[in-house]
Amino acid sequence: MAFNVGIIGAGAWGTALGTALAKGGQKVELWALEDDVADSINSCHENKRYLPGYALEPSMTCTTDIKKAAAGKDFLILGSPSLFLASTIAKFSDVPNIADGSTIIGSLTKGFVPGTSADDSPALVLETMEKALPDCYKDSTVYIAGPSHAEEVASGKITGLISASQHHRNAVKMRDLLRTAPNLMAYASFDTIGVQICAAVKNVIAVVYGAMDALAETSEIFGDNTESLLMAAGLNEIQKLGFAMGATHAATFTSISGVGDLDVTCKSKFGRNRRFGQDIIKNGMLDQFKDLDDLIANVKKVGYLPEGAIACKYVHQIIEEKNLKLPICSALYSVLNKESEPLECLKSLIMFK
Repeated sequence: MAFNVGIIGAGAWGTALGTALAKGGQKVELWALEDDVADSINSCHENKRYLPGYALEPSMTCTTDIKKAAAGKDFLILGSPSLFLASTIAKFSDVPNIADGSTIIGSLTKGFVPGTSADDSPALVLETMEKALPDCYKDSTVYIAGPSHAEEVASGKITGLISASQHHRNAVKMRDLLRTAPNLMAYASFDTIGVQICAAVKNVIAVVYGAMDALAETSEIFGDNTESLLMAAGLNEIQKLGFAMGATHAATFTSISGVGDLDVTCKSKFGRNRRFGQDIIKNGMLDQFKDLDDLIANVKKVGYLPEGAIACKYVHQIIEEKNLKLPICSALYSVLNKESEPLECLKSLIMFK
């Protein structure tokens, strides 16, 4: 059975998932903010701005009318950046099939959503979505995550995904939708907090991994062994933060949403967060920023979006609120906030006994 699927956000990941679902026989309509993105997808079957060089399924369409993209859909998948998630939802929440709750809504968005004031704790993605959506979506939205670089999904590489929801039936329905795409393997989870924490914090660890990877090219003390040590310690920090936030299953962190996503984010050539860590060491990326807040405010200067740098700010806030000891996440915060130098910080982090 073919379903009507809307994807809000025609970035690389939304585009890649959309074309995979369209190849599986679903009727997919993307929403793009930019006219040129919609035009290139509709006329050239390529997202020249965000996913250049990858041929898209011709049956997939793109619109700049967000209400049209949401209307009449069986499934709606959000790919908006976390900072704009609530404001994006407000633009289509009155569409009839959203207002009555008949559409299953999922999200690809990674990271944390800042509170409305400096004193507010950062929120998770599904929490933010359900506050912005009609009340009928309470505890029923779905989070989609896993080791899934857009470039490989678009080119048909075998990929595993997790569909997580407190609403068990919706988790399974989204899982089954994802499985219709060729070479997508999908699994259901009911640990929404654990999966969301994995998706957000693995980017923080990947920035540190990228910095160490760059240093390993010339260092006498950093190597493959050290990077494996870092990744294992990073997974422990992700799990510790996850349980502090309310994660319910230890298996979440040893599954593809945990160790799988962390591994590909740290090691893949497509990883923006790994690249950002490398750029800190090789290209003095942080020299142009006063501190972490300045970096976030002027993140367009980076030339790509390092989600881990943004997430690091909110992880640090949670660490302080919950009195946690997460040395890797705290070390990255001190580097990004210009409180310590990368090389000395990594040395002290790894050599700590």
